[in-house]
Amino acid sequence: MKTANLVVLFLIELAALAAVSLWGFSTAYPWLLGLAAPAALIVLWALCGSPRARFAFSGAGRVGFEAAWFGAGVVALWAVGAHGWALGFALVCAVSKALAVAWDQ
Repeated sequence: MKTANLVVLFLIELAALAAVSLWGFSTAYPWLLGLAAPAALIVLWALCGSPRARFAFSGAGRVGFEAAWFGAGVVALWAVGAHGWALGFALVCAVSKALAVAWDQ
């Protein structure tokens, strides 16, 4: 079960990037925002969210960072009109992250 949750955590990271990219490509500047928005999230994750992050957060700071990071994916899906997907993604993120905290992942 714990291994499956690690896989889900990785997949929701990729899904957040895909959602932000989808939003970017649906804007007035598709090539700029479609590539820059997920690139910005990748840089933020590398600097603050990854296991080897230079500016790693802990405790409430970590929770806030991840809520904002995954929330960006939820907001992006909502913004392109995929409301059901946004709600489903938010639910999967919440359950997976709660299990990760409970299992100290």
